[in-house]
This record gives sequence, C-alpha cells and structure tokens, in this order.
Amino acid sequence: MPMYEYRCRRCGAKYEQLRRIADADRDLQCPYCGADEVERLLSAFATAGGCGAPSGGFT
Repeated sequence: MPMYEYRCRRCGAKYEQLRRIADADRDLQCPYCGADEVERLLSAFATAGGCGAPSGGFT
C-alpha cells in the first residue's frame, strides 16, 4: 500500500496517509480541521547510488 502526501486547502495542513491506489483520491478529510477540501501532492523520493553518484551514497 503506497504512502500519499496531502494538503488541506482550508487550513494548509500537510500530512501523509497510507491508502490503496484505487482509493488515493476518494473520501479524503483533513485530520486537523475535518474539511473535505484536500489535495494530493506530488512527492519526490530519493535513491542511493543514482546516476553518476558514487556507489552507496549521495553527492
């Protein structure tokens, strides 16, 4: 199950939540203010040893 990052449009709170892929954008509610005005954010991820990086580390 993937971890998604969300932001509430009403209060501005950001939070992460484990959700099934099929339910990623369904029935969302801010855990801080209860609003249903929530948007999913695009999250970046990092990997060790990427293209051009020394083995086992980051540059």
